[in-house]
Amino acid sequence: MADLSRRALLRGTGGLGVTGALAAMTGCGVPPAYVETADRGGPDRSARDRRLVFANWPLYIDVDDRHKQRRPTLDAFERRTGISVTYTEEINDNDEFFGKISPALMNHQSTGRDLIVISDWMCARFVRLGWVQEMDRAAQPHVARHLDPLLRNPHFDPGRRHSVPWQSGITGIAYNRKKLGREIKHTADLWKDDLRGRVTLLSGLDESFALLMQGEGVDITRWTADDFHRMTDRIRRLVSKGHIRRFTGNDYIKDLDSGDVLAAQAYSGDVIQLQADNPDIEFVVPEEGAELWAESLLIPDLAEHKRNAERLIDYYYRPEVAADLAAWVNYVCPVPAARDILASSKDKERAALAEDPLIFPDDAMRKRLAIARDITSKERTEFAKEWNGMVGL
Repeated sequence: MADLSRRALLRGTGGLGVTGALAAMTGCGVPPAYVETADRGGPDRSARDRRLVFANWPLYIDVDDRHKQRRPTLDAFERRTGISVTYTEEINDNDEFFGKISPALMNHQSTGRDLIVISDWMCARFVRLGWVQEMDRAAQPHVARHLDPLLRNPHFDPGRRHSVPWQSGITGIAYNRKKLGREIKHTADLWKDDLRGRVTLLSGLDESFALLMQGEGVDITRWTADDFHRMTDRIRRLVSKGHIRRFTGNDYIKDLDSGDVLAAQAYSGDVIQLQADNPDIEFVVPEEGAELWAESLLIPDLAEHKRNAERLIDYYYRPEVAADLAAWVNYVCPVPAARDILASSKDKERAALAEDPLIFPDDAMRKRLAIARDITSKERTEFAKEWNGMVGL
């Protein structure tokens, strides 16, 4: 399993940055950098050039404990198919990576990559701009069969025609049950007096807003600007009263572990690792619900090995392969059928993962999970300015 949470690395904040500048140019109507469907594909060299280039985040694939350069599931794919994979861990931040490859995409040039993994809120921009190709689901039977129904129809990509989740997760609440001395069941429980100055929220707009709206009773699949402003009004009042200790990146992990903070907006994958060292840390999906998110695989425009990339994606949707990946990265597995594979393992540690609701949410938890409607390009500039001003970014 990973020694360090991948989300502890730098993440895009969804602020103005490169994407905000593009959004400001976009306005209403067809974006100036939009690529028409007919112009997205190029000659596919997959049949005669059996390779592909796969760009991912660090610590986001299984690694051999004895030989750190070996990636067992990826190595098995190469042996199985004869396709050579150039695997790079070059994505450390959504906005930074966007800035790295956007000049090529907006100028209708190849990025040199056949497969990339980015957060769904950023995937929404790629799909909206026409910078990714539609996948051939007929050539991906395992995706068609095994993709979690909860992840099949995000607002930005109905039917997942352009994207496939690599891993998923939940933004909920982590807290120290022993030190707090009570349960947290609702988002509003964070605002009680005994947590004044001992609670943190995530600083990134895209990472934060959905859970906070859900705490207000909002259906995040169809939230409105009024919902957003009501939420920020509440948070602004809590900030002014000193109730919220601060807004954080992944340093909330250290704060929770040390006891300086008793409750925090948190990612499910981080908490699994925290609990291994501190069993008093609990993770809760509030009664009002929590956000289910994914980081997804995309095939950029003019990728030279599209068919090879589609084969790799489908390979990772084989339940036995998804199980191996889930056992290492410890995020919510987008292939529910992998649960039975892990449950039947003779290794007790692997078998126990099948019962972990933060990897395979149970039915009660699943009913409270939702994928948020993405922030549109028109909304982003205004909302990011309001949020970042409050957070201090």
